Amino acid sequence: MIIIRSSLFNRFPEIIFGFSTKIGSKRGHPFYFNLSLHVGDDEKIVNENRNKFFNKLGISNLVYQHQTHSDIIKVVDKPGFVGDCDALITNRTELGISITSADCAGIFLYDKVNNVIASVHSGWRGTAKKILHKTINLMINEFTTNPENLYAYISPSISVFNYEIGKEVGEKFHRKYIYKNCNKLFLNIAAANYDMLLANQVKKGNIQISNICSFETNSLLHSYRRDGEMSGRALGIIALKNTK
Repeated sequence: MIIIRSSLFNRFPEIIFGFSTKIGSKRGHPFYFNLSLHVGDDEKIVNENRNKFFNKLGISNLVYQHQTHSDIIKVVDKPGFVGDCDALITNRTELGISITSADCAGIFLYDKVNNVIASVHSGWRGTAKKILHKTINLMINEFTTNPENLYAYISPSISVFNYEIGKEVGEKFHRKYIYKNCNKLFLNIAAANYDMLLANQVKKGNIQISNICSFETNSLLHSYRRDGEMSGRALGIIALKNTK
């Protein structure tokens, strides 16, 4: 099994973090090491994959959601399914929160002072709706988070020149995030979320952006843009350890 880690979060022994890949348990075409129950993969296999991934990370309790590319954010305090949402926040230890991804950016946040974490799923729709900005604001309001104390990791996602968009999508973003090539438009989703962190007063030195493109790394990561309906999903998890 190959798990992508964060050198930023590795600095904190109280944080558990991992982002899954296609590689694990010798799973093959078409879904490989898939951790989503909503892509047509065999439920038994998905649950076996999940359990192996959880055991590798040392996670036993996890919150699940149904991602709808919304700006719905939920504060959670117990494991289980919480319905439709695209961002989760918790201050509970030994409780993993997650996002699934197959090109979209996942942003994981850690408030070191107040011991609060968040996981944010942000494709172009979520980014246009500023779900990351709204998540940080909710952390401020609910947990008195100071954004200057936040640490953020932006997961592997689709790179700009593989993320072609239509004019109607491009109109939702500042031109600095739009690239033109041969009359085609492309969106830099990671840069838009990175700048949103900075605009919310997160320190540049507290941010890590993965340079891995989900679309280009066919042997490593799932990609909906590349593989369509037969694409599996990665699962990114962050949790607080109980260090008392």
